[in-house]
Amino acid sequence: MLCWCGDTGRCGSLLLIMEQINNIQVVPCTSSDYLKPLRVHYSQNGAKKSWDFMRTHDSVSVLIFNTTCHCFILVKQFRPAVYMCEWEKSQSAQAKEKAAEEDEAEPDEKAPASDAGSDDKGEESGQTVDVPPASAGVTYELCVRPVDKPDLSLEDIARQEVLQECGYDVPATKLRRITSYRSGVGVTGAKQTLFYAEVSDENCVGVGEGGNEAQEGELVEVVKVPLHEAMNFAYDESIPKTMGVIFSFVWFHSNMAPKYKISTNV
Repeated sequence: MLCWCGDTGRCGSLLLIMEQINNIQVVPCTSSDYLKPLRVHYSQNGAKKSWDFMRTHDSVSVLIFNTTCHCFILVKQFRPAVYMCEWEKSQSAQAKEKAAEEDEAEPDEKAPASDAGSDDKGEESGQTVDVPPASAGVTYELCVRPVDKPDLSLEDIARQEVLQECGYDVPATKLRRITSYRSGVGVTGAKQTLFYAEVSDENCVGVGEGGNEAQEGELVEVVKVPLHEAMNFAYDESIPKTMGVIFSFVWFHSNMAPKYKISTNV
């Protein structure tokens, strides 16, 4: 995976921390501060229907552009949900591969069930199959925050997150509202409001500290994507990213790039 942070030393150390994934256990979620699974029953045009959905918070996201270095400020973060999608794929693929090998083996070549492997990565060793690296769950994202503070405006929530997560102090009045949209329409239907913020190196009060919210248990790395590489970055499928990144880069190209007279490599 490409490194966009510009600080190979810090990036390497943070990646090593992110790679420490083990003791994976999937258990039922009986309670959560962020998600609540529900089922709705309703009638539509005389037909009885039902649908499972998840109640969660709305959110704000911020496209941050640094006018000093002409680059976008993103965050790179390990996402357990993304990782588990890849983990489950690996489980299924390895199970199919094992079954195919057993089908191809002659009956006398198959090991007795009682000999199943204390020397392999079997259940007795606590590792049923090989697991993907933690990098399989790392994504590039905009600065995002749940709307979990009803006493604050969306602009104030966005401002706080830009400061805490990315280390830039931007007045709420300098945030430009781009639009809002629904995300996860099949599961949550939550609304996300997208803002645009221009910053400079003078606004930076500590990117190194801002990117890692230890008190919230997060491992977040602040990264910079040069403006002239933004559109290639957006459409490169080998770089895992959210739809918000792609949409906001396209918006910037259409609305802001002419102001800076810099090619965005479209």
